Amino acid sequence: MKRDKNIKVSEEEISIQKSYMEQVRGLNATQEKKFSVITFGCQMSESDGERIAGMLKEMGYSYSEDTDEADVIVFNTCCVREHAEEKILSKLGELKALKQKNKDIIIAFGGCMAQQPHVVEKIKKSYRNVDIIFGTHNVYRFPELLYYAINGNEMVTEVLEIDGVIPEGLPILRKEGLKASVSIMYGCNNFCTYCIVPYVRGRERSRELDDIVKEVEILAKEGYKEVTLLGQNVNSYGLDMENGMTFPDLLRKVNKVQGIERVRFMTSHPKDMSDDLIKAIAECEKVCEHVHLPFQSGSTKILKKMNRKYTKEHYLELIEKIKKAIPGVSFTTDIIVGFPGETEEDFKDTLDVVQNVRYDLVYTFIYSKRIGTPAAEMEEQVDDKTNKERFDRLLKTVYKHVDENNEVMIGATEEVLVENVSKNSEDVLTGRTRTNKIVNFAGDKSLIGKLVDVNIVSQHRWYLFGELE
Repeated sequence: MKRDKNIKVSEEEISIQKSYMEQVRGLNATQEKKFSVITFGCQMSESDGERIAGMLKEMGYSYSEDTDEADVIVFNTCCVREHAEEKILSKLGELKALKQKNKDIIIAFGGCMAQQPHVVEKIKKSYRNVDIIFGTHNVYRFPELLYYAINGNEMVTEVLEIDGVIPEGLPILRKEGLKASVSIMYGCNNFCTYCIVPYVRGRERSRELDDIVKEVEILAKEGYKEVTLLGQNVNSYGLDMENGMTFPDLLRKVNKVQGIERVRFMTSHPKDMSDDLIKAIAECEKVCEHVHLPFQSGSTKILKKMNRKYTKEHYLELIEKIKKAIPGVSFTTDIIVGFPGETEEDFKDTLDVVQNVRYDLVYTFIYSKRIGTPAAEMEEQVDDKTNKERFDRLLKTVYKHVDENNEVMIGATEEVLVENVSKNSEDVLTGRTRTNKIVNFAGDKSLIGKLVDVNIVSQHRWYLFGELE
């Protein structure tokens, strides 16, 4: 379904929020105030966290990693895995003592967890130390919510049930460095039966191409060398708009931005990986030869139950097509072990895909029930012991391929974008290849931010070690 042409937050609404930013800044004018934003989850959550941080900085707060000294603490949450939710609530509970010591601290609870009604009720009932509850669709209204929390004595709650709008023109506080992420769309239309994302982030809404390119151009002027284009399914970018723009079109536009050296993207859905997209990756010299292509399960039967809309055979054909078009391409993926009804034969199909593709990195998960998703109500839930045994077998296979892939690279010369000094030694620099492999090597700090050729001399599973050419 094509959306209304204009779903941007209105200029009037943005102006209202900027007014609240000025008012809060005025309240902070006579004393130094600090904030902490604690983000859990995916890169889309990280992007939301950067916007929240940007607005807080505009309101006169300075960033602190230490929550004990923060005047505003924001939990930017994730609900994709049960373990993540438990960890977040545990950390939230730890702040009760801090709130008792200083009643003026503002604690905000936002993100995907806040879009779930049962979680909101739990926060209201059991976590009275929370001052603000807000969801994924109204991040841009955080200045207003904060203003009322500062000036009131009651919990401020605003969680919208609509699909949300696209905010443009709000401040963003990114970490200093060479790499930045740019959200190109929000939401998801796929409704995989295990996934809560469409329910907490809404339907797909694509940003206008010109707005995205403008943001990338600003990043280039600020000295960023690499951008990652973000979306729950970047392959479907533009399908909700009337102008006919597609993700390959966007890649070609971003590829032309002066100053940007590398372009990456996350995440792709196999059902929307078009021939034109493969062609764009191959033709655009700045787009890296790395494709993150989640397959989740190698069993066609399980894929159907997951509502993934492709088969094992189609996925493997797609891999071969990409390999043929993009020599040296690197693949990473996501896999779920223990989806309801998964048999040993189904799991062997998953191992077969792993053995065929030989991934450089796999994000592996044991299936986690999410309230509100169809899979949570399915019969034949797999027992924990079986899941653990299969998970361990999967990791063993993945590690074997990672090591073998790295061994092949020894003796090769790789282009590396030098990102920083290694955490383990000031004499060692670290960066990544175009295929997204970490490379450490001895070198001078003056090389940070530059592209250099490095000869690979050894492999250590999660990183390579090399020498400057």
